[in-house]
Amino acid sequence: MKKKIKKSIFLILPILLGVFLVWYSLSKLSPEDIESIKTSFKTANYWWVLVSLLLGVLSHLSRAYRWQFLLEPLGYKPRFANSIMSVLIAYLLNLFIPRSGEFARAASVKKYEDIPFEKAFGTIVAERVADAIILLGIIGIAFFFQAELISGYIFKEEASNTSIYFKIVIFIVLPVIGFFSYRYLSKSKNIFIVKLISFINGLIDGAKSIFTMKKKWKFIAHTVFIWGMYVLMFYVVTFALPETTNLSFAAIIVGFVVGSLSMALTNGGLGTYPLLVAGALVLYKIDLNAALAFGWIMWTAQTLMVIVFGSVSLILIPIYNKYQKK
Repeated sequence: MKKKIKKSIFLILPILLGVFLVWYSLSKLSPEDIESIKTSFKTANYWWVLVSLLLGVLSHLSRAYRWQFLLEPLGYKPRFANSIMSVLIAYLLNLFIPRSGEFARAASVKKYEDIPFEKAFGTIVAERVADAIILLGIIGIAFFFQAELISGYIFKEEASNTSIYFKIVIFIVLPVIGFFSYRYLSKSKNIFIVKLISFINGLIDGAKSIFTMKKKWKFIAHTVFIWGMYVLMFYVVTFALPETTNLSFAAIIVGFVVGSLSMALTNGGLGTYPLLVAGALVLYKIDLNAALAFGWIMWTAQTLMVIVFGSVSLILIPIYNKYQKK
């Protein structure tokens, strides 16, 4: 009974948080602010939004193709159509139940390609490790090049007085503390710490496996391409609104990082994505209403793409495989 309650809370809480944040952000706006945001929506250049969606499609195709490099050494080569539809279904289900998409993706290829669930799921975990490494790298770039802005914002002092110390703490002190903490905690008998260390070791092993596969450079190239498309998706939408057209590269990277991290807080970034992205852009002197409009346009476009393509894939995958059998 307790497990069911915990699962229900785990599923419902992110949605409730997202809905609350949507209400909260709207409640803080005056009628004039709402009209300003509506105007931004009406006058936005949606051709750039369409370009963003096309880049998103390329990233999904690349992700499906990259999956082949992990499955092939195990002796499996699923049809590309099944790979791409499984990926799109995974994105769709993650909007409603966090992390359920990964299980559904493995279950899809088990059903239609006869690939054992545990092996398929293991390759998906390895993919996530590669994605996490790239995201951490992008976060590192954002922190390094925007140390003055971020440290000034956090400590409310002159940026030049704190940025050098901020860099030392982030890039030297914290990694050293983390390394020695890991070595020390590895000897612990505490159940929670043992599970945590086991999880970290799994990530390390997953990262190592990437560099030992036969087609590692193709896999790495696709991983870089996927995340390059993600950044470009964000970048091109800045041309949709006049207020965000001249954003610097640094602002784009910071906004992208904040948006990516917001996806983990609620289902598909519901409520969190527009709010946090707007908060990041405001640091670069973008009007709050324009920043909110940008965040909502970006989030709406991405979410609609996932819903449409995911739903079509959910319908087509059994039809396609039935036709293939015939």
